[in-house]
Amino acid sequence: MITVIIYGLDQFVVGRLSRDLTPGLAKLYEVKEDDINFVAPNNMVFHAGVEQTSWNILIHVHAPMKVSVLQDLVKQFLFKSIGELAINKAIEFYYFSQDNR
Repeated sequence: MITVIIYGLDQFVVGRLSRDLTPGLAKLYEVKEDDINFVAPNNMVFHAGVEQTSWNILIHVHAPMKVSVLQDLVKQFLFKSIGELAINKAIEFYYFSQDNR
């Protein structure tokens, strides 16, 4: 199971991204599309007291340790696919052992 959490984008935008990006991520990770989930927390991003939603976004990718070798490809795919939906984008990868899931 691979989970992509996107902070700072509207939930409906993340829903559309989920539909559009799931096939490509599944292909990169060599998993079934059913193994990819997106999460869109109901939140806002702030910097120095100023709301940054859709300006600054943070993406967390939670994935099994065995796919960590694909990190650069996934990063490039996500940055290219999200494009201009946000100006500043950051991705953090979190890997887990299959024993921990």
